Amino acid sequence: MALVLTEEQQLLRDTATQFFQERVPVANLRKLRDTHDATGFDRGVWKEMSDLGFAGILTAEKYGGSDFGPVGLGLVLEQAGRTLAASPLVSTVLLGGSAVQLAGSATQRQEILSAIAAGETVIALALEEGAHHNPNHIAMRAKPEGAAYRITGKKTFVLDGHVADCLIVAARTSGADNDKSGVTLFLVDPKAQGVTITRTLMVDSRNAANIAFDNVSVSTDAVLGSVDGGNDVLEQVLDIARIGLAAELLGLVQEVFDTTIDYLKERKQFGVAIGSFQALKHRAADMFAEIELCRSVVLDALSALEARRNDVPQIASLAKARLSETARRVTNEGLQMRGGMGMTDQFDIGLYMKRARVAAATFGDANFHRDRYATLEGF
Repeated sequence: MALVLTEEQQLLRDTATQFFQERVPVANLRKLRDTHDATGFDRGVWKEMSDLGFAGILTAEKYGGSDFGPVGLGLVLEQAGRTLAASPLVSTVLLGGSAVQLAGSATQRQEILSAIAAGETVIALALEEGAHHNPNHIAMRAKPEGAAYRITGKKTFVLDGHVADCLIVAARTSGADNDKSGVTLFLVDPKAQGVTITRTLMVDSRNAANIAFDNVSVSTDAVLGSVDGGNDVLEQVLDIARIGLAAELLGLVQEVFDTTIDYLKERKQFGVAIGSFQALKHRAADMFAEIELCRSVVLDALSALEARRNDVPQIASLAKARLSETARRVTNEGLQMRGGMGMTDQFDIGLYMKRARVAAATFGDANFHRDRYATLEGF
């Protein structure tokens, strides 16, 4: 397969590049952070993104989307990563929209996907229950009660959970806490009685929340997919999210590299630009080579999703592990090459470093995915 973009994909990338640089620059994240914005992103900008088709990029045209596919969304996420753009792209499009697309009924798809494409709703996936990514550990219980279920338990690190219009909750309807089977997905109103949402202030300023469910009642119509069949859906959704985050990290490392090179050309020591020092040239060359490899990995992963290849789980773990490690290395180098100035809030490198650390841990860090890849390959 040729790892190149079509003319339409190049046009989408150029549109996304211009939009994020002009409408959602890094200064926007600083403003949201410094003003302690209650939402955590600009709803007006989110509407503009929807009007451009970004929110409905994975959604079929009959639901109001553009159906541009995973490669298209990856290109948008890459440009969003370059400016650390605050938006519900990950929570609503990657996670929520994918889950509804894969498991929703005709009615659920019509109502939810149309609202996502129009930028009218924010969806949050309530999955994690501990400090580390462990999608197979679901202790939250959903007990049947007539024509309803009663959900009790707690969820952590729910992206955009504090502003979500709808929650997709993974709860156990049968089996033990660590069983792969017996998990069911539910659509839950965050305003329902018994739901308590506590926003968490993330180090990278990405929106998240801890959510407690105390005997929350949901009807059987709120089941997303089949009872006890949620794990199959979750595995696919998480792989989509991992590849999407890898694309976002690709944009992040490219921006850090570009700005670092600019700094090496401008900063002078002993009367010459420090970029002329051979040791720094070697380090920059190593970063460039690694980023180019990552670009191929991410594009292959997005193409695997688009072609629905059988190796999507493997390539998703490969991409997430590779980009997580590269993001750590490149942000470390970017800070070190700036010297003491890199430690100040005046430079954006600190913001990129924080985002790289959080994104690396989200949906499994490099160690998690190396182990998963080995297991998938039979080792």
